[in-house]
Amino acid sequence: MASFCTLSSTFLFSNSSLSQRTTGACKKQLHSPRSILKNHDTTMDISLRRSANYAPSLWSYDSIQSLSSKYTEEKYMTRSRNLKEAVRTMICKGNEMEENPLSILNLIDDLQRLGISYHFESEVRNALEKIYSNYYKSDGEWSKMDLNLKSLGFRLLRQHGYHIPQEIFRDNIDEDGAVKGYLHENIFSMLNLYEASYHSVEDESILDSARTFTEKYLKEIIENVADKSIVSLISRALVFPLHWMVPRVETKWFIEVYESRNGMNPMVLELAKLDFNMVQAVFQEDLKYASRWWKETSWEKFGFARDRLVENFTWATTNIHLPHFKGRADLSKVYAMITTIDDVYDVYGTLQELEQFTDVLNSWDLNAIEELPNYMKICFLALYNAMNEMSYNILTNEGIFVLSYLKKTWQDLCNSYLIEARWFASGHTPPFDVFLDNACMSIGGIPVIKHAYLLTLTSVSEDALKQIGRAENMIRNASLIVRLTNDLGTSSDELERGDVPKSVQCYMHESGATEVEAREYIKRLITETWKKLNKERQAIGSELPNEFIECVTNLARMGHFMYTNGDKHGKPDIFKPFALSLFVDPIPGCHVS
Repeated sequence: MASFCTLSSTFLFSNSSLSQRTTGACKKQLHSPRSILKNHDTTMDISLRRSANYAPSLWSYDSIQSLSSKYTEEKYMTRSRNLKEAVRTMICKGNEMEENPLSILNLIDDLQRLGISYHFESEVRNALEKIYSNYYKSDGEWSKMDLNLKSLGFRLLRQHGYHIPQEIFRDNIDEDGAVKGYLHENIFSMLNLYEASYHSVEDESILDSARTFTEKYLKEIIENVADKSIVSLISRALVFPLHWMVPRVETKWFIEVYESRNGMNPMVLELAKLDFNMVQAVFQEDLKYASRWWKETSWEKFGFARDRLVENFTWATTNIHLPHFKGRADLSKVYAMITTIDDVYDVYGTLQELEQFTDVLNSWDLNAIEELPNYMKICFLALYNAMNEMSYNILTNEGIFVLSYLKKTWQDLCNSYLIEARWFASGHTPPFDVFLDNACMSIGGIPVIKHAYLLTLTSVSEDALKQIGRAENMIRNASLIVRLTNDLGTSSDELERGDVPKSVQCYMHESGATEVEAREYIKRLITETWKKLNKERQAIGSELPNEFIECVTNLARMGHFMYTNGDKHGKPDIFKPFALSLFVDPIPGCHVS
């Protein structure tokens, strides 16, 4: 997601602490959205408005509220603690074996993909620092390392903020971009080099060549690989390179692959399964909390808008998937409001209404909503109160007033929506660069990340609010990736129901390219934007919390996940299996007596 007052208790989620603080004077300033909803908007015949015919939600309020898990019981927590200590000992022993850095790197890679490395942050950090100092810091060591060690170490170290130059591979890649002696390399060397290449930054031609060559090699070799777990890894990487993959989705998938792998560690596997189920139990409570808010706002009754609470919760969960994060419900509110307001601008509102709504939002004047149609009153009141509540909580807990910061994010977003609404109303196809410049904001990623930044900070201060400016380019690049992946997956549907041309159509209109050519260009642009995002990750380093840097990167990853092979955000039937996997169905086999 005048005063810090919120609506009456019918508007708040059922256990909001703020409702207990609301005074009678405050209550008189606002109206309940439910009472507004009863007076149906009659300003325009509903038959004259556009409709996107969105599919209804597959998740009822009661079904969400009925979610429960046995993995909150003490016996599971005790078993988890014991397993974590055993794995911690394993990492420390592996770190002491200086003669075998590949072993500890493989263990770290497995722990990350299994979703349990967050339990061992200091141990992983110490191991990587030691490996960096002994093997990667000096270029004199590079020629002594085999390709597999180079590639895996390069990927993990860059991921953790170390600057490892692409020249580490200069002895392995010839002038034509081929891997020297590749016929003698094992499959893991080529796969790890392929994965490493996705951590490249701008102007790293060695890694570009490595990606092209290894992708071709893996596509050719996969048919001759007998080991099914290796085939799964290659197939997955060719569709979704690991650097572009949503963490929790990757974890669920990799647990199954790891279980069938030769030489898997049963203790590590047990911890991964148990931890997945325990984190799922945390997510269920967060989702139930967000569901109560969604029901009380009455937005779910807007027939013209997407009812996508679970999908929006998934975006929030992806941004910050670690269980100790307390802001998932609030971030889900932000995503839900963005989805609904986006549908107001894209589908339901007339241009005159949208102009009025944007004026009210820019003024942030509660008295000005009298001129709005009822459905817009509900939208503004819900947004107004959610931002006041968040501001109130930060003020009381941190002593800093952030309402102007939050208001600006929504004003910038809705002004970008209005630009697109004017384009549509006039039949205008903007130049490609003009569209992208506006679309980086209208996709909603920038407001989301600015809210997430406040929710992830351990301490909110004036300096911290200024510091986010350092991440402006990184946030913009992540938002652009979401925009472009969204357009590849949804632009045809959006044009069919009536919408402003998206990046594919703008590029076709400007360049004369065919749709196939335009889509290929967009795909290349996505890859180039990832390289810019990687560069910003390196440049920021320790200036901002790593948790926040991953939050921004996960936004880009979620774009790939949601819009590859269908619009999972817009079509609930496509998304449902993933929702069941992430939030409903625990991994079987976690038996603790």
